[in-house]
Amino acid sequence: MKIHEYQAKELLRKFGIITPKGIPCFSVDEAVKAAEELGGKIWVVKAQIHAGGRGKGGGVKLAKSPAEVREHADAILGMQLVTHQTGPEGQKVRRLLVEEGADIQHEYYVAALTDRASQKVVIMGSSEGGMDIEEVAEKTPEKIIKVFVDPLEGLTDAKAGELADGIGMPAEARANAIDALKKLYTCYMDTDASLAEINPLIREGDGTVKALDAKFDFDSNALFRHEDIVAYRDMDEEDAQEIEASKYDLAYISLDGDIGCMVNGAGLAMATMDTIKLFGGEPANFLDVGGGATIEKVTAAFTIMLKNPKVKGILVNIFGGIMRCDTIANGVVTAAREVDLKVPLVVRMKGTNEDLGKKILAESGLPIISADTMAEAATAIVNAVKGK
Repeated sequence: MKIHEYQAKELLRKFGIITPKGIPCFSVDEAVKAAEELGGKIWVVKAQIHAGGRGKGGGVKLAKSPAEVREHADAILGMQLVTHQTGPEGQKVRRLLVEEGADIQHEYYVAALTDRASQKVVIMGSSEGGMDIEEVAEKTPEKIIKVFVDPLEGLTDAKAGELADGIGMPAEARANAIDALKKLYTCYMDTDASLAEINPLIREGDGTVKALDAKFDFDSNALFRHEDIVAYRDMDEEDAQEIEASKYDLAYISLDGDIGCMVNGAGLAMATMDTIKLFGGEPANFLDVGGGATIEKVTAAFTIMLKNPKVKGILVNIFGGIMRCDTIANGVVTAAREVDLKVPLVVRMKGTNEDLGKKILAESGLPIISADTMAEAATAIVNAVKGK
């Protein structure tokens, strides 16, 4: 789950990290009122979408008068903002953040995330804040500093100081930087985040360290512990099919291809998508029905996949361990009839009650293509979609 920048800053402030003063707005008039309430002589009008690169896309503007705040808010609110993270279709801007100006002396990058190789939390930092960290990693990897946190010790002053020094924080701001880094680590751990990123973390002329922008991703499996974070969820920023799938406890992610995939087990689902690509096709989704799929869940899965107008065929790949093949077969047959399936359907089953499952499919009277191996299944659905 992702949240907006203004929500991320609310969260950071709860943990004692300094941010510029800002007010979220949902209309042009609210934006002008926010600038007046904040006071000062300069404001930043920021589009609020779940994607980075907003400035390059025209979604962040500096205003030096309330009239300019109105002008920028009118231009940004409602625009289809295209960034490197939204794809060519962009994302509609429905919210703004109007924020006070800042005395930026230098911009840094810092983030907390879990490093799977070391199985520890890593705090990353760079002197090249405000830029795409991927670009920094590719062109100047030596400018990315990492410190690994012992879970029994937490982020110590020494480790935080090592990172502060590594990113070039000057002596007059070093203590403030250490304090912010330690609080970022605590925030990351206490909220069950999978990413807590501040880009940029700025240093002002008086040595104050502030989070000028922030991004959070949260582990959805831990959200039951965080009702306050769940309240931040913005359905407008999420894929409609993914929202629908969550109602049926289906793990679904939309992709750009034309072959719908329904699989039980995340690992098998990934392998199925790889196999489709290996044989020249493109998966339209990741869909894991889990180990306890019912006829209702299978029907829901078919319905969700077919709401994607790009889908030209469906591949069902089931390993019958806990899940029995005959249960899936009955679900597939029921679902195909209920949704009046018009696209090619390939089914591959292995495991518990495999023969019974295949018998149910064969006797259904539906034009279902059966396959014994993943290679056969992938070849069959790719050929069917391409009209071969």
